[in-house]
Amino acid sequence: MPGRETVVYMPDHDGGAAPAPDLDELMARVARGDQAAFGDLYDALAPLVHGLVLRVVRDPAQSEEVTQEVFLEVWQQARRFDADRGRARAWITVMAHRRAVDRVRAAQAATDRDLRQGIREYRESYDDVEHRVEVALESERVNRALESLTEVQKQAIRLAYYGGYTYGEVADALGLPLGTVKTRIRDGMIRLRDVLGVSHG
Repeated sequence: MPGRETVVYMPDHDGGAAPAPDLDELMARVARGDQAAFGDLYDALAPLVHGLVLRVVRDPAQSEEVTQEVFLEVWQQARRFDADRGRARAWITVMAHRRAVDRVRAAQAATDRDLRQGIREYRESYDDVEHRVEVALESERVNRALESLTEVQKQAIRLAYYGGYTYGEVADALGLPLGTVKTRIRDGMIRLRDVLGVSHG
């Protein structure tokens, strides 16, 4: 991708009525490696892409990053664009929405993992040697307890608590409704609590 300076997205108030560029034609030129066409495409669509990403991601700094990533992908994947199957504007905005959603999901997954790690650290023994022994024994107990669950419960709990997946990602992975996944995980955790004899009072 040719170098692009960070753009401050401001509307044009010079009163000029420059004709809108043919985005599909620009994409065809970009696919041939035309950097000038890429610059025109960037200038034409960057405000739109940035606005769409910002509505999803919410964070201005991350939105700038995602916008740059989108146009990097446009430059790299331009040859895959097929004008017979859709317009360049739609192709790029779909790409932007997908990347924005991916960024939000990644941030949520990282937050969930950090929370679980914090809970584990809070519960850890100060005696590291003793703790390691306890963890090994506990792991065996947990694995045995997991075998008492239904297959869906096992899969959901393993994805959520070992794979770092959000409930929504677990639902996507298993092809189940979100409410069903939440119920299966809740019931599975109650079953594990009972099997392991963990106090919940």
